[in-house]
Amino acid sequence: MSTTTIRLPDDLKARIAAAAERAGTTSHNFILQAIAEKTEQEERRADFNEEADRRYAEIVASGKTIPWETMRTYLEARASGKKPARPKARKLAR
Repeated sequence: MSTTTIRLPDDLKARIAAAAERAGTTSHNFILQAIAEKTEQEERRADFNEEADRRYAEIVASGKTIPWETMRTYLEARASGKKPARPKARKLAR
């Protein structure tokens, strides 16, 4: 484990102390948890963006997609318990 110094404005330090007390933990642990949560959030965002880029590249490469209205109808039917036929991808109109 290593040490990192973080300079906090006095008002933020007081807010952290109050929030940590309400949460039943120390300011140190509260800050660690906040950093871990923010790090996980950014990692999930990066994963999401990578997946979106990968899927978009597939669409561009294949030229095939499913119109939103078709997909929405399909998803709504699935959500209501029906078993609709899966929509088929088709070439994008140019």
